[in-house]
This record gives sequence, structure tokens and C-alpha cells, in this order.
Amino acid sequence: MDKTEILNRIYIEKAGGIKSLNPRFVFILAVASGLTVANLYWAQPLLDSIAHTFNASTTTAGLIVTLTQLGYAAGLVMLVPLGDVLERRRLIVSVLLVAVISLIAAAVSSSIFIFFAASLAIGFTSVVAQILVPFSATLAPDHERGKVVGQVMSGLLLGILLARTLSGFISAYEGWRAVFWIASIVILILSLILLSALPSYKTKIELTYKQLLKSVWNLFKTEPLLRKRSLYGALVFANFSVLWTSLTFLLAHPPYNYNDAIIGLFGLVGASGATSATVAGRLADKGHTNAATGFFLSSILISFILMAMGETMLVPLIAGIIVLDLGVQGTHILNQSEIYKLSPEARSRLTTAYMTSFFIGGSIGSLTSAAAFGTYGWIGVCALGGIYSLTAIILWIAEITCHKKKA
Repeated sequence: MDKTEILNRIYIEKAGGIKSLNPRFVFILAVASGLTVANLYWAQPLLDSIAHTFNASTTTAGLIVTLTQLGYAAGLVMLVPLGDVLERRRLIVSVLLVAVISLIAAAVSSSIFIFFAASLAIGFTSVVAQILVPFSATLAPDHERGKVVGQVMSGLLLGILLARTLSGFISAYEGWRAVFWIASIVILILSLILLSALPSYKTKIELTYKQLLKSVWNLFKTEPLLRKRSLYGALVFANFSVLWTSLTFLLAHPPYNYNDAIIGLFGLVGASGATSATVAGRLADKGHTNAATGFFLSSILISFILMAMGETMLVPLIAGIIVLDLGVQGTHILNQSEIYKLSPEARSRLTTAYMTSFFIGGSIGSLTSAAAFGTYGWIGVCALGGIYSLTAIILWIAEITCHKKKA
């Protein structure tokens, strides 16, 4: 397939000669992002079952989430920057094939420690999603970049949330190991699809690997907007992980006593919040980022108030999950839309800087959530989430106040 044919498949021309990404191609990117990032979350509704299999405590089982996210953070630092210097299609497919091996390792684990190692590897290789997102931003025309990023991120976020639902159902009928066997087959098929669908693309940047990694830190030091949005990202993903790490333990015990399949259904509840991704992208395109950030951060705080009442009542628990996911997804899209405006030729490295902070925040959220639940129960988890969300709101207020003084 020659270059002209590839471009005709990726782009369409609208009235007035305006070029846009082909919706079918955007759909492929969205689905691919969702399927790859889902690998991070297959285990979450299964923590109680996995703990039982390996005779581990809930706190020990909670480390599975933490290690997976730390592996993801390591992949963000070591793999994602390569998207700015290597041919992206080859990089994406190669990492996916390693992900297949990691998922098989999880499926055949004979001890919790082997599962820990597999979890690290799964997290490390799941960063393909964060190579695809800046790739979509690079391919998208300027006038629709926020919308395209929002659409691709909608797929990614649905993958995060629906993974729990599918995982719970599969585990309930076939056992938790079947989840990882099926995931390995899906990722293998996906790698073949992307090998055919993605264009061959390589930037003209010539950097050594050491220079590439150093430039990520330089971007973080020299771009205040990147630092600010990275901090927002870390705090909101800490909130996300606070909920989803301990929710399984709440639902698996009295008064709920739900099995893996029902626990997995709560992913469908959270999936409704993924619709905020496209809305947030359009708000960013229209220049309403600061006001929208305040709205989404405030919704996260409100969600933990609702979920505190959900310790024994299902309706406020569900309402809180919906509001939390709306706030987290919306803030995340606004963050990415803003940082991608900084340096078009460095979008993979900007993604590394931002998403490393994002997932370090998530790892801290998971670790502190498991500890809070073990010591203080569900109310302690909600209080922890409230602290993280209130901190983000205070930072946003300080930012707005500073802008008004300068004006």
C-alpha cells in the first residue's frame, strides 16, 4: 500500500476542503486504546478471589493493583518517549506481543509472587495506549485535535471500566485464570489488526535514548503548564484508584456479599462517566478549560460524600461512582488537550511526563486505599478520597486567583 492510499484511508475531506481524520480510523484507535489499557484492570474485581487462591490477605492482594500501576509508570518512562524517535507502528506491535506473554504468565501463576511479577510486566507493556493517544493528536488536524483526543480517550476510558465487568463475568463462570488467557488472545489479534491498520510514521528527531529520557525531564522543568496539569492528573487518578482498589472488598463482604460477576457490573456504572471525555475535549477546543477544570474537580469531591453514604446503601454508592468517573475523565481530557498544545514534535515525551505523574498518583491512591480500608473501613477510604480531591480544588482556586491578579 503506497503513501497516498494510506493517507486516503486515514483522512477524509469535508466541505470547503477541510481535512479531518476518518471516523473509522479514529474508532480503531479508540478500540485499540481501550483493549490495551484494559490489561491494567482485569485483576481489580478479582482481588478477593485471587487472594483466596494464594491464601493472601486483602492488603497483600491490593499490592497487585499497585504493582501493575508502577509497571505502567515504568513503561511510560522507558517506552513511551520512543514514540518520538522510532517508527510507531513497529513499536506498538512489538510491545503488544510482549504483553501477550505477560498475560499468559499471569494465567499460569502458581504463587502470589509470580503473579506480582506478571502484574509488573502487564503494566509495563500496557503503555501502548499512551503511544496511541499522542499518535492520534499528531495525525489530527489542529481544528479537531481536542475532539479526536477525547474520542480516543473515550475508548480508553471505556476499556478501563468495562474490563472490570467482563473480568467479573468470566471469573464467575470460568475462574479468574480464564480472564488472562482470553485477554492474551485478544491482544494477539489486536496486534495483527494494528499491523495492517496503522500508517508507518516516524518523526525526524535524532536523539540518543539517554538524550530522549533527559529531554522528558527538561520539558517538565521548563513548562509550568505541564507541571500544573501533571499535578491535577496525579490527584484525580489517586481518587480513581482509591475507589476502585477498595470497592471490591466492600462489595464482597456484608452487607453486600456480591460475587465476582456482580462486582464486575459496577464497571458499567462507571462507564457512564466516560461520556464526559468527548464533552471535555470540545470544551478544550472552545477555550473553556479553566472553568471546566473547576467543575470536574468539584464533582469528584461531591462523589466521595455520596459514596460515604453508600457503605450500606446502594443508590448513593452508584451515584457517587458515576459522578467520580465523570470528574476524573473530564479533568484528564482537559489536561491532555492542554499539554498537547505545548510542543507538537514532543507529544510522546509530554505524554510520558504527564502520565508518569498520573500513574504515580494512581499507585499512591491504590496503596493508601488498601491501607485505609484495612484500618478504618469504607469511611476511611471515602475520607482519603475527600482529602485528595479537596487538595486539587485548593490548587485550582490558587491558580484562578493568581490569573486574576495578573489580569
